[in-house]
Amino acid sequence: MNSREVQLVRRPTGAVDETLFGVVEVDVPAPREGELLVRSVALSADPSMIPRLSVDTYAPAFGLGRAVESRAVGQVVESRADGTAAGDWVVHGGGWRELAVVDAATVRRIHPSADIGPEAWLHALGASGLTAAVGIDVVARVRPGDVVWVSAAAGSVGLVAAQLAQARGARVIGSAGGAEKTAYLSRQVGLDAVLDHRAGPIADQLAAAAPEGIDVYFDNVGGDHLEAALDRLTIGGRIAACGMISGYGRRQTGPANIANVIVRRLRLEGFLVTDHLDRAAAVEAELRELMAGGRLRVPVTTFDGIEQAPAALLSLLRGGNLGKTIVRPRHRSTG
Repeated sequence: MNSREVQLVRRPTGAVDETLFGVVEVDVPAPREGELLVRSVALSADPSMIPRLSVDTYAPAFGLGRAVESRAVGQVVESRADGTAAGDWVVHGGGWRELAVVDAATVRRIHPSADIGPEAWLHALGASGLTAAVGIDVVARVRPGDVVWVSAAAGSVGLVAAQLAQARGARVIGSAGGAEKTAYLSRQVGLDAVLDHRAGPIADQLAAAAPEGIDVYFDNVGGDHLEAALDRLTIGGRIAACGMISGYGRRQTGPANIANVIVRRLRLEGFLVTDHLDRAAAVEAELRELMAGGRLRVPVTTFDGIEQAPAALLSLLRGGNLGKTIVRPRHRSTG
């Protein structure tokens, strides 16, 4: 059986671009005992993948000449494992492949419905939602009445974080880049204030939106956004350091005002979703209820065809996505 996959063919020496990748036709082996053959319907593109093009992070750098690793959702074509049957839906780590043979012990069975499609487990009901919930509830400990700023609030994690903070009774400020994203955050999500980092210095916009300061900063950006937050956080403020996409692909420098952590007795804590998997079931249940009630919205930016996977990843660096970015393979007849 033949299939296609996207491989990393060289590491970046400068700007990240599509020449780093190649689309390769491969033979797909039959699953062995304990394995599944899965036809993926949606592949994930995440900011955390960008540093792994070059270096080890909390996960190893992607291997050259191998399929790029990512989360995906798909339907089981053939099962050699007890408890999973052909036709079941699963989240798996088979990467940027149209067809993937995966260890059944590593997948998670999911139950899409007419109202909630399988791709939801790549955003709100999956890692993005769990990341947001950990940042808001465990790290930042958002309370009613808090003023919370979420950067990259039109992205997959940021959208859930902002809406969870709303559900916790906070006043929520969101920032994003461009008119489409800021309009969505204002009109569809209903945030209390929305900042457009393309419209002027983010520090000035934040000062105008929160003249009395902020209590929590959910950081997805780093750079000038983190520096702006350090100047507006009140005494005892909290920073949930989730991501720093402004510096991905290059060496980052620290904020000039980092001493505010001491002066204002701030707590800045980084976190990884993989340390909190025990919370996944409870978080999924809450977020599914919020989605069903119309209180949680996550739009999807779709790239059609596995050959578009590199473009999907690069769109995250260029700010071209709204909500979750996924790739939908176009499946061909195989043989």
